[in-house]
Amino acid sequence: MADVTEINDLDELAEYRQLWKSLLAGTHRASFFHTFDWLEAYWRHFGAGQRLRVVILRADGQVRSIVPLVVRTEPTRLGRVKVLTFPLDYWGMFYGPIGPQPTASLSAAMIHVDQTDRDWDLIDLRWIDRDGCDARRALSDRRPAGWKPRERVGERGAVIELGDSWESYWSSRGHRWRNNVGRCQRKLAALGEVTYYRYRPQGADCDAEPRWDLYSACEEIAARSWQGASKTGTTLTHERVRDYLRDAHAGAVRAGGVDLNLLRLDGRAVAFAYCLHLQGHVFGLRMGYEPTVADVGAGTVLMRRMVEDSFERGDRIFDLGPGYLECKRPWLTSIATSYGYRHYAGASPRAQALRLKDFFKDWLGKKPEAALAKAH
Repeated sequence: MADVTEINDLDELAEYRQLWKSLLAGTHRASFFHTFDWLEAYWRHFGAGQRLRVVILRADGQVRSIVPLVVRTEPTRLGRVKVLTFPLDYWGMFYGPIGPQPTASLSAAMIHVDQTDRDWDLIDLRWIDRDGCDARRALSDRRPAGWKPRERVGERGAVIELGDSWESYWSSRGHRWRNNVGRCQRKLAALGEVTYYRYRPQGADCDAEPRWDLYSACEEIAARSWQGASKTGTTLTHERVRDYLRDAHAGAVRAGGVDLNLLRLDGRAVAFAYCLHLQGHVFGLRMGYEPTVADVGAGTVLMRRMVEDSFERGDRIFDLGPGYLECKRPWLTSIATSYGYRHYAGASPRAQALRLKDFFKDWLGKKPEAALAKAH
């Protein structure tokens, strides 16, 4: 039986920083978003109005797993509900327990949640890799509560698996696409000298220079591109997230997790890709290019340089992130899908109303599929 401790204060949680770091090596699909450094930056900017519920699991006196959870209030069409979920907040593709045995860890955390005072209306475990963590079992094992989680498809993202050689990967791309990339390279080269630079500091122990000059170059390109007028609130220069992303960059540098890419034309930065990496897993956070080089495919040229360089460095996975699958399709080797699992508190009228709404939504969605199957 696991010994369970719950921590609700970030400063207290900071005492587990080194243990957290040591558990990352055994964490399924670990990315920089699984690190304490990322959570620290995120919580500093967006923690207000949320309650931290981090479950520490021990066995034989040693910490075996850390399960970061938060309770936040979210709007729905039926009103605002309190949701217990992971803290990822849609910044990455996957999330889950820190450490090995994610299903057992999540199950133990849910037992703890079930046995403590309920401060939530809805448990919504998002960003689950279904092949690596059986969240349905972790929720439905609640006895005698009899929780019956609802599964739904979450994010879909493009992934490049870097297990083979660059030559093998590149030859597997379509002939027409390879020719298109070659044309982009020639067009850009006709405008001046093209150079590619990748910055990967090793971290606090030996290299923790944030290189704000490089980060500012990314911001400046983003501001001059379509991202400067974007209303989504997620671009590098948007006032809602600009300071948070800068803090996250500083934390990522200390943790050795920054992967900053610049394409220069006659020494001037014209395209960028700001990525994060951990243990051979590269995650493309934001990418942009100057409007003046959009027609010659500067972004395409940068992408080719990055992927080839990742093969040479021995990276394992290049995660291009969720959404925009059509423009990423020429590069990907597979599409990754995350899943969400919901449980509705029986004593919460609003949660039960939401459960009925979700039930009818699923039922109506299945009717056309059933009719089509019957017709065939």
